[in-house]
Amino acid sequence: MQRLKNFFSDIFREMRKVSWPKRKELTRYTITVFSTVAFFALFFGVLDLGISKLIRLILE
Repeated sequence: MQRLKNFFSDIFREMRKVSWPKRKELTRYTITVFSTVAFFALFFGVLDLGISKLIRLILE
């Protein structure tokens, strides 16, 4: 039980040392991630649609 207590104590001690981003930085990073994910989702969706139509044309 003592080892478990020491483990969590060490975790909390290390978390205090972490350099957390400021609110403005976090907002910028979040917008960057969401826009990148949206771009690639759209890109691969269009690519998939194009390849699907091309395969349908070839097989018909």
